[in-house]
Amino acid sequence: PKLINFKYFFTRKLTFIRESDATVLFPGGFGTHDEGFETLTLIQTGKTSPRPVVCLDPPGSSYWKAWMNYVKNHLAKSKLIDAEDLSLIYITQKIEDAVNYIAGFYRNYHSMRYVADRLVLRIKKPLMSKSLTALNDRFDDILVKGKIRQMSKPLTEESNEPHTYDLVRLVMHFDRRSYGRLKQMIDVINKQ
Repeated sequence: PKLINFKYFFTRKLTFIRESDATVLFPGGFGTHDEGFETLTLIQTGKTSPRPVVCLDPPGSSYWKAWMNYVKNHLAKSKLIDAEDLSLIYITQKIEDAVNYIAGFYRNYHSMRYVADRLVLRIKKPLMSKSLTALNDRFDDILVKGKIRQMSKPLTEESNEPHTYDLVRLVMHFDRRSYGRLKQMIDVINKQ
């Protein structure tokens, strides 16, 4: 009853991204790689919000490990992608690890949006002062100006999103290109 058949690939891919909070890829052919690279491209370019991308291999398989070697040795080494973009991908052979990785991505991080020239990361619990200072020190390279500020109330422009009112905000002037580093920052926030 939950099976959806799509006539066109573009609507399938749109639904694949828009209606999900994580992407899990299993060994497959051109279609798998198309959807996987499409997802990674949308995250890497900021066209969709960060999300967990898990490549799940059956036990004993090296399918995704071999694929990752290609990505590292040909894309990252040739500087066709940033080395930090590799952090957008998680490879495992264990279902429990995949589930824990996805749940861990949303441990504190909730969502994000842009308000004018500022990126607003919404998180479930506030960061301690020293954690915020450490975050600013570690990720100042992705800011075009200023510091990461923590706010307990929504910005005026967020008034149409009442379901986020109780979330804490991390507000920053993000460079809008370092999405691998942004994912790394979300990982740090989730460990707080």
